[in-house]
Amino acid sequence: MLEELIQLDRNLFLFLNNLGTESWDGFWMFLTDKWSAVPLYVLLLWLSYRQLGLRKTLVLLISIALLITCTDQIANFFKYGVKRLRPCYDEEFAGMMRLVKSYCGGRFAFFSAHASNSFAIAGFFALLFWKQIRIMSSILLVWALLVAYSRIYIGVHFPLDVIAGALVGLLFGWLFYTLFTFGVHKYSL
Repeated sequence: MLEELIQLDRNLFLFLNNLGTESWDGFWMFLTDKWSAVPLYVLLLWLSYRQLGLRKTLVLLISIALLITCTDQIANFFKYGVKRLRPCYDEEFAGMMRLVKSYCGGRFAFFSAHASNSFAIAGFFALLFWKQIRIMSSILLVWALLVAYSRIYIGVHFPLDVIAGALVGLLFGWLFYTLFTFGVHKYSL
């Protein structure tokens, strides 16, 4: 059963990765770059400030920093614990896949920290803005999905790496949102 799932994951990777074309490579490389989201982060900070005020926004920034630290470190823990090779290091894929990046990154892939971090941020802010700005919640989840897919497109993660990262990110996004709202209400910040 597990071997069949892994083979399905590998086949799906090859299919999705080979859908790419050179004309789209720049777009997906831009999207996968962590700095490309800075304007989105600035917008989220501004919306948070408008909705929450200065004190709560400062607490929010600390919460987000802890959230990203947690998801990133858990991803590293799993990568070095599971030791699943990235597709670009797997010799079976030599000549069969597209590696869009100039380098592959670390050797291990499970699970995607990019997917985990983007879904953690999207989940946290989607919950935060759900009542006031529902369209922002949808935009954030689409953004996270695109970032996650970019990891398959450029050739550095299998689909299951991305799905697991997205689920971990959503779980931690929800957890940190819950802790943030509990702290804000409990201590009347």
